[in-house]
Amino acid sequence: MPRAALSHADVAAFRAKAAAAATKLFAEQGYEAVTMRALAEALGVSAMTPYRYVAGKEELFALVRTEAFRRFADRLEQALVRGREPMARLRRLKQAYVEFALAEPDAYRIMFELRQPDPSHAELAAQSRRAFGALHRTVAEAVAAGALAGDPLTLAHLLWASTHGLVSLHLAGKLAGRTIAELAAEDHELPTRRKR
Repeated sequence: MPRAALSHADVAAFRAKAAAAATKLFAEQGYEAVTMRALAEALGVSAMTPYRYVAGKEELFALVRTEAFRRFADRLEQALVRGREPMARLRRLKQAYVEFALAEPDAYRIMFELRQPDPSHAELAAQSRRAFGALHRTVAEAVAAGALAGDPLTLAHLLWASTHGLVSLHLAGKLAGRTIAELAAEDHELPTRRKR
């Protein structure tokens, strides 16, 4: 008897469970060490079951990263919902960035520390652009309002890199003395326009 066709809801539910299990596996073991068989074991299903829902490890990894970037972008965009003052919006973005990394350290590591063999997955690229786009647009608004001086894209990269470095040091246990919350409150990476 042929297998019953999977509904969209069935596929989405299994892929969500697979992504959650795979996030932990990839974060703990790295890309190379994870196998589809290990995923099946983590889910308590037969070795071939995951292949009904994802084509293989590459697609699984792209799924995990896409969903992580989607949640990350959602968190950043939610930080911008209230208030119009550009520097306050940038501070909220930075706080949202740090909060996401602290709440989801496995996802954060997979997003930024593990390389994917073929990064040409359209939805993954779209979600990654969406996350950075929230910052870039807000920096551009701050420059246009005269609150920051400089090229918006360069400033956005500086802020992103500074916050990423801070979070990475924290996750590696390398921050000493001050808490990540105290350090994240600093605006040292943003060259503000001087008032005359």
